[in-house]
Amino acid sequence: MSTQASDTQSSNDAQLDVLGDECARTILVATSEQPQTAKELTALTDSSSATVYRRINNLLESGLIEECIRFEADSTHTTAYQATADTLRVTIGPDGIEVCVDNAEDSSALE
Repeated sequence: MSTQASDTQSSNDAQLDVLGDECARTILVATSEQPQTAKELTALTDSSSATVYRRINNLLESGLIEECIRFEADSTHTTAYQATADTLRVTIGPDGIEVCVDNAEDSSALE
């Protein structure tokens, strides 16, 4: 197996693994609506902050969310997280399972 195929499989495995967790799925859905801080995500998931930070790191590593800066009305700023995926497609074939992540710009190009 080539390095590229191995890297793709590792990415697919990471994305599928992270999506198998309910807390991570809740975070992904919440951050697809608007950027959310870790504190907001902790309240939404009803999980401990340690669990939320672990799931955030897993989602960041798998490329399903990204960090952004959110500016508040009082001129302060905080780190927030937003989903990078608008659509996830899972294809099962003779070469295994492939996960394709499309963002909003990619999806509009398909229409």
